[in-house]
Amino acid sequence: MKHSNLMRRFLLLALTAAAALTMLVLPASAAVYRQGDRGSAVTTIQTKLKNWGYYSGSVDGIFGSRTAEAVKYFQRKNSLTADGVVGSATQRALGMSSTDSSSGSNGSGDVYLLAKVISAEARGEPYSGQVAVGAVILNRVEHPSFPNTIAGVVYEQGAFTCMVDGQIDQPIADSAYQAARDALNGADPTGGAIYYFNPDTATSAWIWSRPLITVIGRHRFCS
Repeated sequence: MKHSNLMRRFLLLALTAAAALTMLVLPASAAVYRQGDRGSAVTTIQTKLKNWGYYSGSVDGIFGSRTAEAVKYFQRKNSLTADGVVGSATQRALGMSSTDSSSGSNGSGDVYLLAKVISAEARGEPYSGQVAVGAVILNRVEHPSFPNTIAGVVYEQGAFTCMVDGQIDQPIADSAYQAARDALNGADPTGGAIYYFNPDTATSAWIWSRPLITVIGRHRFCS
């Protein structure tokens, strides 16, 4: 009987220890925000969507139907599942993730997002032209007229052609990763440009009015 009790106690301790280890090893589920939620995270979502032109309602921290529709609009424009739910992918797109790595090609972080845009916007351009596109994005981050994060600049409505025509989802060129790192390390062949365009495809009269700084490859870089 004593032996049997000892075995039961041992098994109970073993199961308890295994459960504790599982809790330590498994990552916590990322928060998900949907219609009906309230709080500071919802306020952040509304603020970002409003600043980028996707939402025109009140920034009140209440995830109502108008916020849900704005989220769907943002998701559709940025090749995300348009379900109105702000999960991990939409949070990354909004620049809300606090766990993103700053390097590597694992689908998260500034290097990855910058490389995606560089690859899509500067495909076929010389290496300096790829770095230049990254530099423009970073220059916008520092400029008071633009969002103050890379994700904010990239996902600003209508800011980059690749976000509209789907080129952002094409495979990333290896050189784009290095160009992204060089831009993040301070390389700026544009001399501080915050705009660029291809004169062969540009349809906006306004962009031609921007003061020219330099030409690299097929792109004109402007202030």
